[in-house]
Amino acid sequence: MTRKSKLPLILLVVFALTQAVIGRVVVFPVWVKDYKPKGNQANAGGLSPDQLLLSLAGFRELIAGILWVRADSFFDTGNYDAVLPLIRLVTILDPHQIDVYATGMWHIGYNFTDEDQRSDRRYIPSALALGKEGANNNKETYEMFFETGWMWYHKVDDDYAQAVKWFEDAHERPDIIQARKNLLSMAYFRAGELEKGIGLLNKLYEEAVVAENKADATYGNTQVRETIENNLDTHLVRFVQRGEWARLQDAQNGTNTFEQGDYDTLPPHDVGFSARVTVEAPRAIRVEGTWNVLPIGSRIRIVLRDEDYPNAVPAGMQWDMTDEVTLDPPKNVTFMQDQLFIRNRRFDRRIDMSKDVTMYPFTKDKYVVEFYYNPRSAPPHLQDKFGYTGIGFTDSNFLDLQARNGERVMYTKLELTRDQLLQRGEWADRNAVVQTKNFDPGKRVGSQQDIINIPNLRAKS
Repeated sequence: MTRKSKLPLILLVVFALTQAVIGRVVVFPVWVKDYKPKGNQANAGGLSPDQLLLSLAGFRELIAGILWVRADSFFDTGNYDAVLPLIRLVTILDPHQIDVYATGMWHIGYNFTDEDQRSDRRYIPSALALGKEGANNNKETYEMFFETGWMWYHKVDDDYAQAVKWFEDAHERPDIIQARKNLLSMAYFRAGELEKGIGLLNKLYEEAVVAENKADATYGNTQVRETIENNLDTHLVRFVQRGEWARLQDAQNGTNTFEQGDYDTLPPHDVGFSARVTVEAPRAIRVEGTWNVLPIGSRIRIVLRDEDYPNAVPAGMQWDMTDEVTLDPPKNVTFMQDQLFIRNRRFDRRIDMSKDVTMYPFTKDKYVVEFYYNPRSAPPHLQDKFGYTGIGFTDSNFLDLQARNGERVMYTKLELTRDQLLQRGEWADRNAVVQTKNFDPGKRVGSQQDIINIPNLRAKS
């Protein structure tokens, strides 16, 4: 090889060494300071040596794009387990990939399900942690604040103060789009902050009127104004009919007009909950019971979990328990959550967990079956009777004011053992049955489930 032919090779080696030095001296310290994951992700999320070398040489965004394209193929084939590491790698390499953060939250929080499409709720703390990380890395835009708020509002569907917090943070960003603003008012209503909900709708309406009257306004501006106006009018009517306006006036004036008024929420309606749980086969239970609410639309939450589940609260958990994004949930705990749909004031549901042993390992000795209903998340036609915050809601046996810090909810629980759920030991040849004190086995709870009784003006009850 001649000296002239060696020159390009020498220059290439010098260039590679220079890149390596820059990567080590300049890029690597920045990565450690700003991008290195914490805790159990401190190994760079599983980067291979060649990927790490390229990232140190300044190709993080390029690798992130390639990996995300690869992840899309896994989505298409339903290989969801393979997507998680790629999501984590992409967010580590390029922490400004908002679409990856948002898709990752949805994927972790919604896509891991059992055979009956029940979500693996053990993943939700990691989904929320990914949302927090995405918001912290992209504070200039509303998107990850909104996505995290939506996870609290829709998926957790319980701690509405958290939904309010994240939606408020999204509203502080100037780039938030109009269609995303209205949801904060709904979160206010569910959190019991009724005046704030009405106030926000009124503010959005005034902004929409100004936008509609501009010279460059389009028909879309008119549609926005009409939508907000309809929402505002509807809630103002509900405020009056449900007695919420009278209650606010009572609080301000020290009067007692609400209890003396004729409102849809008076007198409070007793929902008459009762339940029985029968273990019909290993990891399979039948849940029957009553709910004295005739209109269709009630869905009662049922949770079956370890008695000592970490950070548990009645019929839920403290979902915001970690800042670390872990790719696997704890494998030795069981947390099953489902909804009991009401028809004809009854529910009858068989829940089979036998096909998902890794999701429901049943490794502990004691378990609780919890029943929970919060009228704050009820559909509007039921809230017309129950009120926004449950002022027209009660249960003579299971009204609970402690489970959610003063909120009016229905809550009770039953207890089962591991041997009963797995039908082992003394329960190998018989079915365990537990029930609430008011359950009436003489009623045909599970009958005529396909026939829907619809009340009419001639109905006597």
